[in-house]
Amino acid sequence: MALDAEGYSTQTYTDGVSALHGLWETAPDAAIVDITMPRMNGLELLRRLREKSSVPVIFLSSKTHETDEVLALRMGADDFIRKPFSQHLLLERLRVVLRRIEISRHSAMNDNEAGIIKYGDLLVDPERYSFVWKGSRLTLTVTELRILQALARRPGVVKDRGAIMDAAYDEQVYVDDRTIDGHVNRLRAKFETVDDDFDAIETLYGLGYRFREF
Repeated sequence: MALDAEGYSTQTYTDGVSALHGLWETAPDAAIVDITMPRMNGLELLRRLREKSSVPVIFLSSKTHETDEVLALRMGADDFIRKPFSQHLLLERLRVVLRRIEISRHSAMNDNEAGIIKYGDLLVDPERYSFVWKGSRLTLTVTELRILQALARRPGVVKDRGAIMDAAYDEQVYVDDRTIDGHVNRLRAKFETVDDDFDAIETLYGLGYRFREF
């Protein structure tokens, strides 16, 4: 009701299985998901969703332990709100996530070709939300896109975790180094699904990450 009142078009599901199929089929702008649900919990839903979709996911949960929030973020969630929560908070967090998507899709508009990155076997087209490596398409989350842009725009330049955090999140969001490492590892894993020998994202221990120069 709160979302409808703000002009959003919504679709609801009563369990995790029907939600997963619905999210695959309808491709909404964002999904708001509980962790505890019948037939499939929210974390498993997110894991399966990320195999095919980059739709932003906001978790609502009565789980209050910090490890639950960290796990959700590492798995690719875009935000985590603990119950009880105010409707105003939820609406504002949703606006932030949707704004982040819009910024990511239109970032680097001053660069050549509206932010398109062409380097070696990599092609990133933010406006079309298209990512290609060696001719194969990838499905990335918004956070993974922003990390990839931060690294691939300047191949060979080392980005420490703080710089990657700044690129991937808004100022009001803070995550620890292990969360950033988790995002980078998942990004690598997606490239490895289409290229077993992928090694373009390098780790420099004690320094950070860089996109390898070819």
